[in-house]
Amino acid sequence: MLYQTYYDAPIGRLTLTSDGEALTGLYLPNQTNEDTEADAFVNQASLPIFQQSRRWLDRYFAGQEPETHLPVKPSGTPFQERVWRILQEIPYGTLWTYGEIAKRIAKETGKDRMSAQAVGGAVGRNPISIVIPCHRVVGANGNLTGYGGGIDNKIKLLTYEHVDMRGLHQPH
Repeated sequence: MLYQTYYDAPIGRLTLTSDGEALTGLYLPNQTNEDTEADAFVNQASLPIFQQSRRWLDRYFAGQEPETHLPVKPSGTPFQERVWRILQEIPYGTLWTYGEIAKRIAKETGKDRMSAQAVGGAVGRNPISIVIPCHRVVGANGNLTGYGGGIDNKIKLLTYEHVDMRGLHQPH
């Protein structure tokens, strides 16, 4: 069974989804849950994973690093899931580039190189925004490139994490 609930965040209403044990989705207001029809979910706000997620988000939106790790279960291709595992290693308040992640995957897989664009595609398909911190990934030279939740929200999330925004470049 699939469950969902909502969280009213300072950036808008977030949709949280779960399989009953782990978080399977966290969508910002302007993101779509592409994987499942909305009517397939049962609203179950009292589910323990949702209660834990609310506490995590409360702390996050108070500008504090959440102390616990939420159980997450994103579903994607093996490559996407590899990228999403790496995203979870990006420390709170820290930025990595698509190129850095691509180099790491190339090294781990014994390849000479990996496409930063392929990494960007996987980052863009992350179904668990904020908790799997795709907002902490920037383009080369600090370019604030695409974010499924919108560049404005990416900037707000980085601000909650006290990231020094000087030197980051917004698209025109």
